[in-house]
Amino acid sequence: MNGGPSGFQNAPVTRNLVIFCAFLTVLFVARGRSTSLGFSYQDIIQRLRFFRVIPSIFAFSSIPELIFGVYLLYYFRLFERQIGSNKYSVFVLFSLSASLLLDVLALVFLKDRTTKILASGPYGLIFASFIPFLFDIPISSQIRVFGIPFSDKSFIYMAGLQLFLSSWKRSLVPTICGLLAGSLYRLNVFGIRRFKFPQFIESFFSRLSWSAPRRSPPRINVRRNVPTSANHHLERSFGSTTTSIVEPPESSVAILVSMGFDSNLARQALMRARNDINMATDILLEAQSR
Repeated sequence: MNGGPSGFQNAPVTRNLVIFCAFLTVLFVARGRSTSLGFSYQDIIQRLRFFRVIPSIFAFSSIPELIFGVYLLYYFRLFERQIGSNKYSVFVLFSLSASLLLDVLALVFLKDRTTKILASGPYGLIFASFIPFLFDIPISSQIRVFGIPFSDKSFIYMAGLQLFLSSWKRSLVPTICGLLAGSLYRLNVFGIRRFKFPQFIESFFSRLSWSAPRRSPPRINVRRNVPTSANHHLERSFGSTTTSIVEPPESSVAILVSMGFDSNLARQALMRARNDINMATDILLEAQSR
């Protein structure tokens, strides 16, 4: 199990989230205002200090929390590569909104008027991501340490546990609400997993992306030697494979393989999608659902 190639390749939403969270956290810590992050029942219900919500959603209250939080956000970029940036943006928006609503409901129920029981930072998104991580990401390797079995997923759970324990009581409610938000998304409440942002919104944010320009590889005529049955399946699902296409870069094939797709099918999907990895992912998922 891995997140594919290193860096933020094909994960612009994750990159912008990491940069934004790190910037806000460092800004508040440097100015000595990290203690003002987070909100309580009194802030939201009585004084209506809604201006505290945005920085409290994205900024961590300490550098150790930032380190573990950014690491987890960076690792979970594999979901953006798996479902595409558009649908991942919907997942981010839903997770943050649903967990925030559950946080407020928890504050109303607990009616804590004295302390800020909620830790600041994107706990809702991070712990919502643990739900698909638990159910959809397979274990690829196992090791034993002093006779205790560990998988490659164990270290991610340990990082999540460390983040949870960093604020303890303050992080309990955001953690639970994040897990509930991830469960609601997985259960496809309101058909949320089918939602996508309109094309004009996606195009607008694509122009704001800081991705480096890509050089188009040379066009060549390719016909892959695959078994007859597999070739029939590919032609039925993806179309003919004998047209003039762009040879898929191995890095793109590796990303799709890391998601669990067969390398030959991944290559054919990339050919069909003209090396658009998000479109190739949609093609592969659609073919699997048939």
